[in-house]
Amino acid sequence: MIDLIFKNKFYNSRSKKSSILLLVFYCLSCIAFAQSTPTVKSSVDSTSIKIGEQIHFTFEVAADTTAQVIFPDGQTFMPLEVVEALPTDTLINQDKFNLIKKYALTQFDSGTYTLPRQQVMINNKPYFTDSLQIEVRTVVVDTTKQKMYDIKGLAQVEKPMGDWWKWLLIGLLIAAIVGGLLYWFVFRSKPLTEDEKIALLPPYDRALAELKKLDESKYIIQSEYKEYYSELTNIVRSYLEEDVHISALESTTDELITKMEMLRDAGSLKIDEDTIKQFKNVLQTADLVKFAKSTPEEPIIDRDRKTIEQIVVKTKEALPEPTEEELMEQEEYVEAFKQKKKKQQIKYAIAAGVGVLLITFGVFVFKYGFSTVKDTVFGHATKSLLAQEWVGSAYGYPAIYLETPAVLKRDNEIPNSVEGTGTNTYQVFNYGNLWSNFYIEASVSTYKKEADFDAKKAIDAALEKVDEAGGKNMIVKQEELVTPTGKKGNKVFGTLEVVNPETNKTNERAYVILSFVQNGGFQQVIMVHDKDDAYAQQIVEKVTNSIDFKTGS
Repeated sequence: MIDLIFKNKFYNSRSKKSSILLLVFYCLSCIAFAQSTPTVKSSVDSTSIKIGEQIHFTFEVAADTTAQVIFPDGQTFMPLEVVEALPTDTLINQDKFNLIKKYALTQFDSGTYTLPRQQVMINNKPYFTDSLQIEVRTVVVDTTKQKMYDIKGLAQVEKPMGDWWKWLLIGLLIAAIVGGLLYWFVFRSKPLTEDEKIALLPPYDRALAELKKLDESKYIIQSEYKEYYSELTNIVRSYLEEDVHISALESTTDELITKMEMLRDAGSLKIDEDTIKQFKNVLQTADLVKFAKSTPEEPIIDRDRKTIEQIVVKTKEALPEPTEEELMEQEEYVEAFKQKKKKQQIKYAIAAGVGVLLITFGVFVFKYGFSTVKDTVFGHATKSLLAQEWVGSAYGYPAIYLETPAVLKRDNEIPNSVEGTGTNTYQVFNYGNLWSNFYIEASVSTYKKEADFDAKKAIDAALEKVDEAGGKNMIVKQEELVTPTGKKGNKVFGTLEVVNPETNKTNERAYVILSFVQNGGFQQVIMVHDKDDAYAQQIVEKVTNSIDFKTGS
């Protein structure tokens, strides 16, 4: 009996302890559950705004400090537009933190809009906020007090310098080299060489100077007797031709002696028989040396040299005084010689200048290619577009960002192809025209809420628009596109024929149509250029690589 009572007390005590432990575990689990359950709240600072005003949408998240929280990214608040996503504020309270994330929203059309439920991911689990209604009111303008003005035109900015100064420096350098060559060979006053000084002397003085120069030669030392006698006889023959007017250079020895004797007998040349005989002996010796390879002795060579000088002197003395006409002829000869030398110098300078230009041209062709150098020297419209300072700008709303060779201007004319496509707003900006060297157009469309957007229909409308502008026989190819900035779109490209209304000529051109659906709008870029224009293709690639859709975040 005692054992039974003891056992009952033991079991009752044990049961009470188990109940207490279960109660403690239950409380701890409730506390742990309460700590691990995050909460998400949302609010707006106003539910009624004017067109273009901003409201702030706020998330308030309470979660453990170890929780991973991801807020919405991108245009998830449509039909309202995200202007800016503000940085996240964090408040830590013991083992929890409170996160506050704000978004600045706006809308440019009046009406009542429903903000959809927003999703916040916490530890890979979605939490949703309630939807909200926002009223966007129009701004009433009293036109009796405030006049309406036209939209201001594009502001003109100074065009950047670009790279033209590099080509200017190259041109100046080439001009300086050519000018230096002209100065050195043409305009510079240079001292005459010994031969040029001798050539400008009168025939008698020239003959004596040439004989003196022959004495300083190395013909005798080097046993070049044929060359020595050839030059010796040519000196006296040239003198006789110029001063005595005998065709001596082409005459044989006997013919020349006969002509001199005839002049002596006629009284035109007062020279004695002994001088003519000595001259004949020298000519005969020269003939033996030149044609029979005879080797004269040194005394004979000295005698013949002195004989030739005496013949020149005696012939000069035997001639009558030169007439005024002969003196004039001598002056004309000197002037003609100078002109001949001048022309020769000019030829050298021109040849040197052409050589410099050809070498420079060859270097540039080797480095940059023939087409690039040709287009740089003679000019190329699209190459100039590619080389000039480009402009980066955002166009339309929702905006598309482009970098282009020139600012695109707004075009207020809406083509027929756009009408009836369900567009709410349509904005277009362009540069050039369909038949110019390069044409580029950027357009942005938004669609009515009740209309279903059809991307294929919008692309077809763009092709129809090109057709309306004069494009015929279009070849159409299509592929997916991903820009370097990570934006996905559609690319339609091919060739077409365009009639230039100014020349009535048909040109084959290439076109590219890039289409995007971003930020609740439809953006398109159309580019048209000559089919085989490599510079235009570079422009297309550069514009495509610059495309972005900046919303601010």
